[in-house]
Amino acid sequence: MVVATAATLLVAAAASLFMAWSIGAGSSGSTPFAPAVGANAISVMRAGLIVGVLGLLGAILQGANVTEAVGTELIGGVTLTAAAAIVALVTAAALVAVGVFAGYPIATAFTVTGAVVGVGLAMGGDPAWPKYAEIMTLWVLTPFVGGGVAYVVARGLTGEAIPQRPLTAALAGLVGAILANVGFALLGPAGEQASVATALGSGLGIGAAGPAAVSLAVAALVTVAVYADLGRDREGAQRRFLLAMGGLVAFSAGGSQVGLAIGPLVPIFSEVGVPLWALLVGGGIGLLAGSWTGAPRMIKAISQDYASMGPRRSISALIPSFAIAQTAVAFGIPVSFNEIIVSAIVGAGYAAGDAGVSRRKMGYTVLAWIGSLVGAFTLGFGVYSAVDFVV
Repeated sequence: MVVATAATLLVAAAASLFMAWSIGAGSSGSTPFAPAVGANAISVMRAGLIVGVLGLLGAILQGANVTEAVGTELIGGVTLTAAAAIVALVTAAALVAVGVFAGYPIATAFTVTGAVVGVGLAMGGDPAWPKYAEIMTLWVLTPFVGGGVAYVVARGLTGEAIPQRPLTAALAGLVGAILANVGFALLGPAGEQASVATALGSGLGIGAAGPAAVSLAVAALVTVAVYADLGRDREGAQRRFLLAMGGLVAFSAGGSQVGLAIGPLVPIFSEVGVPLWALLVGGGIGLLAGSWTGAPRMIKAISQDYASMGPRRSISALIPSFAIAQTAVAFGIPVSFNEIIVSAIVGAGYAAGDAGVSRRKMGYTVLAWIGSLVGAFTLGFGVYSAVDFVV
């Protein structure tokens, strides 16, 4: 019995690593630096290497919220078994891998969520309607909010109505303020996360105004630094801002996407005493491997096939992507980085009169997103029902 249990856990862990590799190759590994590659600010191979390391760090420092949500909040009344986790992960990973090799960015959050809900219902569980409402709200709003904000920012950065230097510096300051309020595991008590603004603001002795004061201070410092950098070398400063945004999005991708890979393992591994941080490290290594070995193909697909953008429009795409990603991490909502980035790229692309935006490619992508959700749910439910019937 002990040997059988250990073998089952090993198979579940292998399925999780396969899922992590698929995500690293097709979502968290490809999308964060795709706009930077499209703007010729970094090479494809170097982008894959950097995004893998940053994704690993994000998984360890920010991955707990989404991981716990995927593992315990998508279905009620039952706890995922090892067999259910294996079926869900293999189903989702197979669909993502097909997208990677076909050159279409499958929405990983759609596949994993659909598969987990499918197997959970097949186990006799109850739908978690409140959580589904949160998830669907974010999924539906992401293309409109991300694409809309990217469009507005790109219009500002590429137009002549507002001076470029102060506008770019102000946008950098806004990003700094958001970053100051991002939660990190190292800054909070055991099992919780805390932001730089909270950690530093609590020591100022001014109560609730402390975090706000720290946020404003960080925003001001970043604004001044970027403004000065733009004055010395405008093109170089834009590239550095773009690469910094790619790094922040890559870090956020690790914090969000690792939960899609290891979330189903939480119920079964917690029973045998495996701590959550160990699962996060293992999932992060899987993301790293996927980014290094499989991401270049998808980076090329997203950076070249969807839109041809310069640094300013690429920055416009990454700013809302970072904000949406961190919102999802904070609320523990599984979200697809392909949906976030592609929507933002299209919004920024249309700011220049839809130059370089492939409507045909986008149409196929949207169909792939919908098909991945429906397909993962159907396969998860059907395969687990068949396995349960046979066993």
